[in-house]
Amino acid sequence: MPGHQCYHCKQWVEEGEAHDCWTTTEAALTRDLSEDLQEAYERLRESAMELGEQRVYASHHSIMFARKACYFFVRPRKSYLEVCLFLGRPVKAPQIKRVENPSRAKVANLVHVRHRDEVEAPLTDWLREAYELPDRLAAAAAAAKAPQQKPRAPAKKAATAKKAKVRTAGRKKAGARKATPPAVARKKGARGSRR
Repeated sequence: MPGHQCYHCKQWVEEGEAHDCWTTTEAALTRDLSEDLQEAYERLRESAMELGEQRVYASHHSIMFARKACYFFVRPRKSYLEVCLFLGRPVKAPQIKRVENPSRAKVANLVHVRHRDEVEAPLTDWLREAYELPDRLAAAAAAAKAPQQKPRAPAKKAATAKKAKVRTAGRKKAGARKATPPAVARKKGARGSRR
């Protein structure tokens, strides 16, 4: 019977058989964890939910915590929970195992959690910082746009006024050059009357 091997999980899928290895659940990802890791995950989840409204969903091998976008995720491993926090800066601390730059605005800081007692400050502080990062980025973007728009209009007016002054001054100078001084006019008039 024809079929194919799944590109992601390498499982053989018979023709017509339903298969979606990306669809999973939070319970399925945490089911086989040790008791210590399950307790650590529950404490981590509770700490995250206290921060405010968000979505929690499973995707492939990770449990995502998101507002409009994911602000951190947990990847359960056999001996630890890999926690990836998206912050606006790299963190230098013994808990941070690796730092990656997935984008210009966010820095991924990876922490390994092995026990529920590790889910406390500074990890909970970093969670809050990651949760609040979208608000700070939006405020910074708004602040960056606001000053650029306001000075442009007055700057254009000032530049236009400056150009007008230069034009007026230029006309006056040009007019002064073209105008004949009175003494010269008298001499020309005198010559004309002699003829």
